[in-house]
Amino acid sequence: MVFALYLYSMKLATKLIHAGIEPDPSTGAIMTPIYQTSTYVQSAPGQHKGYEYARSQNPTRKVLETALAHIENGKYGLCFSSGVAATDAVLRLLQPGDEVIAANDMYGGTYRLFTKIFEKSGIRFHFINMQDPANITAYINANTRLIWAETPTNPLMNIVDISAGGIGFIVHTPAIPLETGTLLLGCRIEAPDGAVVEVDLEVRYTRPMDAPEGKSAVRSGCRLVNPSAEALALIRLYVGSES
Repeated sequence: MVFALYLYSMKLATKLIHAGIEPDPSTGAIMTPIYQTSTYVQSAPGQHKGYEYARSQNPTRKVLETALAHIENGKYGLCFSSGVAATDAVLRLLQPGDEVIAANDMYGGTYRLFTKIFEKSGIRFHFINMQDPANITAYINANTRLIWAETPTNPLMNIVDISAGGIGFIVHTPAIPLETGTLLLGCRIEAPDGAVVEVDLEVRYTRPMDAPEGKSAVRSGCRLVNPSAEALALIRLYVGSES
């Protein structure tokens, strides 16, 4: 659509308001309705309007994914039930024998997913200090398939330079994508020019500390992907990790 195309030339403040939002075709409502239906009418088996079952597609979720992709200048957005679920989907793209270079200061849930689950599948992880790009190049070999960086890191809030002048230069290495993550709502990650980057954004809305549970009330995960999201979308569907 023309509306979607010129979003890429909008400034950030405009994108935050308009990205992914189009009037509801049935009522003209400006804001997207929350669709709670589990299934959708089909004129014949396999013939539908793009939605057939809530676990596969949902109009509300689609608007969110489109909005996040536009805001972060990605081509595709995929929302998951949690940040760990989004991380899990990326790791499922790997094969036994593949190697991952990861930060030694990262979210504990990610570390446990790597070491307790995927190491058993024959994937090897190297945990290093990514604040010095030279540390990364020392571990790159023929089996390296993924570089996993987190910035700001959790819990120490270290900053990893993912620009072309930092570790971003590595994205120009064939077959080694750079994965960057953040745990801060509203923190924008600038991708190096020409990079193939997947961004993991875990969104947290925080309750007052005296409220029940005291901590985060809503969590979700999203993959912002260049250039294709098909493989990740299928993994999300098959393992049931959609939001």
